[in-house]
Amino acid sequence: MAQLKNETIQPLVKKKKQPWNMKRNWPLHVLVLPAILFALVFNYIPLAGIIMAFQNFKPWEGFLGSEWVGFDQFIRIFEFQEGRQVIWNTLVISTFKIIFQLIVPIVFALLLNEVRIIAYKRSIQTLVYLPHFLSWVILGGILLDLLSVDGGLINQFIGFFGINPIFFLGDSDWFRVTVIVSDVWKDFGFSAIIFLAALAGINPSLYEAAIVDGANRLQQVLHITLPSLLPITIVVATLALGNILNAGFDQIFNLYNPLVYDKGDIIDTYVYRQGLLGGNFSYATAVGVFKSVIAFILIVTGYRLAYKYANYRIF
Repeated sequence: MAQLKNETIQPLVKKKKQPWNMKRNWPLHVLVLPAILFALVFNYIPLAGIIMAFQNFKPWEGFLGSEWVGFDQFIRIFEFQEGRQVIWNTLVISTFKIIFQLIVPIVFALLLNEVRIIAYKRSIQTLVYLPHFLSWVILGGILLDLLSVDGGLINQFIGFFGINPIFFLGDSDWFRVTVIVSDVWKDFGFSAIIFLAALAGINPSLYEAAIVDGANRLQQVLHITLPSLLPITIVVATLALGNILNAGFDQIFNLYNPLVYDKGDIIDTYVYRQGLLGGNFSYATAVGVFKSVIAFILIVTGYRLAYKYANYRIF
């Protein structure tokens, strides 16, 4: 009896944690050291440049000699028409990207989930995943050729129906459509992996019970599949809030031109032109800091919403 009692109590006794042995674990420290140095050099040390946002920075005067102007650079963002316009452009483009990058992958995952021929299903997955791994430098060149007014494949195709050539990359309204559609085309297959994984986790007995009750495929999707995808959809949607000010620098930079600055210029490309090309370092830094602060607030808000409504936790 005493032996049984001891065996019952023993698992309840907490084991004493072993102290961290630096000598024994030094290879782990060496292994992580390059990553720490990389982060320090390229992520943390450059943060000292934020001071330029509060100065009228002159490179030849340096940080200590440049005039201190406080929040004047931030005020200029909203005083200039182009400053307000790039913020609006960024919000419009990124919002539509987020919406369609949520809808299209879900629809694709639902359709692909209905395919029963495994070889055909995997072939489709491979084809739609491929564009995600291509750089926008490559895809930008391809799109420039496909969408060209003179001899572009797309304009040749629509010309068969008597439609005049469309200047996709030179007309402001069409430029936004082109950017959104091409971004969704590039990434929807890779984004669908999350929803395909969620579909694979649905209990098959739910479908079996629905079939017994006489539910057809559409009713099964509406009453079983979509409700099962709702938690992961909420998580993806709320976490996407943190990227609402990231409209895709690589894509815009490789596709835009001065003809579409009024509706195609975003915060990142605007900072690039103002800072690196125009030499207006303080103003460009202020725009970048403004974007980073708003993005940080949105990321925190997104994680809180994901935790509240979908019980999502980072750790």
